Amino acid sequence: MFSKSKINEPGPKADDSAKPAAPEMPKASTNEFKPAAPKAKPPASVLSADLHVTGNIKTTGDIQVEGTVEGDIRAHLLTIGESATIKGEVIADDVVVNGRIVGRVRGLKVRLTATARVEGDIIHKTIAIESGAHFEGSVQRQDDPLNGGKTRAQAAAPGAPAAAPAPQDG
Repeated sequence: MFSKSKINEPGPKADDSAKPAAPEMPKASTNEFKPAAPKAKPPASVLSADLHVTGNIKTTGDIQVEGTVEGDIRAHLLTIGESATIKGEVIADDVVVNGRIVGRVRGLKVRLTATARVEGDIIHKTIAIESGAHFEGSVQRQDDPLNGGKTRAQAAAPGAPAAAPAPQDG
């Protein structure tokens, strides 16, 4: 395969033996830019209406659920279809509920459409509830709803007495 390039290139053969290393370096540098160029967002994963999942689902991408999930779901954008039923906790940056959720919902942006049915607490940064949505539970606003809603003190010391310093006699 090197013989073709040597035939097509003018010049002495002694110089050609030193040149193959130089052309390879620009090729490597052009390949470095190719992976960064395509920034197309992958399409959402779709769980169809005839699918029944038992177990937790976790992704950094988007999910559209049309079937039934018995377990927790964590995603970037989660869309619950009208025919979908989720029995478990839902955690996502954006949650759009068209179907039914039985469990806690945590999201930066939570939207319950007119066909939504939610039985559980909603912890959110922003929320929108359309007229016609059925909701039974509590709503709590937090600046960081995705991290369990713990304050820094609670996260650092889950057992407050154990984390407290021992009294000193002096």
